[in-house]
Amino acid sequence: MRKLLPLLGSHQGGRSAMTCRFRCGNACFHEAPNTSDNEYLGDVIASALSRRTMLRAGAVVTVGVAAGAAVLGQGPQAEAAVPAALEGESARARRAARGLRFTPVAPNTTDAVVVPEGYGQNVVLRWGEPILRGAPAFDPDNQSAKAQAGQFGYNNDFLSLLPLRREPGRQVLVSNHEYTDEVLMFRAYDPENPTREQVEIAWAAHGLSVVVVQDEDESGKLTAVTRHHLNRRVTATTPFKITGPAAGSELLRTSADPTGTKVLGTLNNCSGGTTPWGTTLHGEENVDQYFGNADKVTDPTHAARLKRYDIKGGASERKWERFDKRFDVSQEPQEPHRFGWVVELDPYDPTSTPRKRTHLGRFKHEGAQPRLTEDGRPVVYSGDDSRFEYFYKFVSSKRMMRGTGRAAREHNLTLLDEGTLYVAKLTGDSPATEIDGAGTLPNDGEFDGSGEWIPLASGDKSFVEGMTAEEVYVFTRIAADKVGATKMDRPEDIEPSPRTGRVYLALTNNKDRGAAGKAGVDEANPRNANKHGQILELAERWNDPASDRFAWRLFLVAGDPKDPNTYFAGFPKESVSPISCPDNVAFDSHGNLWISTDGNQLGSHDGLFGVATRGERRGEVRQFLTVPTGAETCGPIVQDRRVLVAVQHPGEVDGASVEKPASQWPDGPGKIVRPAVVSVWRRDGGDIGV
Repeated sequence: MRKLLPLLGSHQGGRSAMTCRFRCGNACFHEAPNTSDNEYLGDVIASALSRRTMLRAGAVVTVGVAAGAAVLGQGPQAEAAVPAALEGESARARRAARGLRFTPVAPNTTDAVVVPEGYGQNVVLRWGEPILRGAPAFDPDNQSAKAQAGQFGYNNDFLSLLPLRREPGRQVLVSNHEYTDEVLMFRAYDPENPTREQVEIAWAAHGLSVVVVQDEDESGKLTAVTRHHLNRRVTATTPFKITGPAAGSELLRTSADPTGTKVLGTLNNCSGGTTPWGTTLHGEENVDQYFGNADKVTDPTHAARLKRYDIKGGASERKWERFDKRFDVSQEPQEPHRFGWVVELDPYDPTSTPRKRTHLGRFKHEGAQPRLTEDGRPVVYSGDDSRFEYFYKFVSSKRMMRGTGRAAREHNLTLLDEGTLYVAKLTGDSPATEIDGAGTLPNDGEFDGSGEWIPLASGDKSFVEGMTAEEVYVFTRIAADKVGATKMDRPEDIEPSPRTGRVYLALTNNKDRGAAGKAGVDEANPRNANKHGQILELAERWNDPASDRFAWRLFLVAGDPKDPNTYFAGFPKESVSPISCPDNVAFDSHGNLWISTDGNQLGSHDGLFGVATRGERRGEVRQFLTVPTGAETCGPIVQDRRVLVAVQHPGEVDGASVEKPASQWPDGPGKIVRPAVVSVWRRDGGDIGV
């Protein structure tokens, strides 16, 4: 038997309290906002007839009449390979799927970015590096809002690389900046009494960065081209245009914007997507934490709507409401409705106005990754990253226009404003008695079933009883409650495979699954107190992204491979890297899925993992890197010659501060800890994992 990749011992792992505090406003320590009485999958399963016979893991499975021709079989090659006798790591690396042929990084707690043997790395951009003309060099002791507005923002998350025509060796890098951690940004920070300058620096450190980067011919190293004419900063005070069917709604009007079509800034941008027409999408996620004084709202309907979106209590963490009344819900009750959208940015036009796309609904968007139907209509998948929330898709009614000319670009910038918004409902096909809450596979050998996309609204037409279309878009969570969508274990990033069309959804974890008064286990969320998460694989009927039916199964059930309640698509568990809390996902050109983690519960630092989705190695997880102390792995981009990751919130450990850093990354002792983007490549110049 092969030796299992080592697990670290007693460290409890997981997010620090500081991360929970600054990134999501301690969301997991509050009552989950979804108190709907939607039917749980376990109840659905209990009333369903079992049509299954015992199947070997990896055999062909055709799922459900309701799923039509959606098939999640792998064919005769799907049987997992029998592990060879003991062999060296180099031999095992050669046998891995193409694109994953590297020696896996062992779990560790090293305060560095640890990469496989034979690979190099460089820091592409750090927080505070000047990217615009006139921006000064970074000086953490003399920082200003004006300086930060010309510098790379804080806590980089989603990354996108786009081609730059007529400039050989250059690409356009787009980065989200999810949130600020003022304790690690400012010396002697007083959370009860932030200064105006500190608040304005934080506004400028949020948002997006667009930076041209240069390839190095001999390696995969990337360097920033500072002061390029395409470089741009978008912040919490940048003007945005609200578009789509909810634009102009009374629900979006404020004293500063009585038209309901203009808003300042974007906040808490988590993951995103890159469109086939050359723009980037950015998901506004935990925006609730920026608003204060919601407890002063007296209208019961409005108060209930705020609560459903986690907006509650008195003063906010950062106290922004002291410096701008738009963050004071008692003064501007509609302002929170102007955040929680998918944002579209044209990185090739630094003068363009970014747009908030209301047709994609308002909730805690983790990401927004599009694919095209056969006739060229974009379909965008998005998860609502909170316990017991839902996942959605938007199907455009307009076709993409090919080309890069002005007419094509103007047309394509309207694609996400017309179509239909859907939410997912999943049904398992095993008896409820076989879903025991411990993660034991049902008798058929897989967690799987069928599903339907329930329409919520299209244009000015609502499909939800008792709600107008505008209400559906602005209060999408409430609409999904009403139609009985399936409560999931924190649906995060969603990525369609460019090879097969199958869609992969990261479900990070849910400590409240099965708790008293909470939703119980079901076949898609099969573990109580789920601390490790899972990856769901979805096949649209006829492989048509616009279909209203699909088949699904759990591709990975994460955790310690030695634990019997884990599952790796049937691959031998003694041969996989331990993985916990999947978050962002991406694909390489070989069709392998790459998974970054957030809050690893196995005692190791978070990391980036590759896993084969097809062939005899399907389900083999191999760890490619780990990130420094306190950090999260974000944004992954996997190109043939390089891997990019966003190292977010390094040093974010309970008790840490500027004066008492918990990490020395990336610049060593005596330097302030800085989130950064890292490029990794093979030292011999070859392709990644080949």
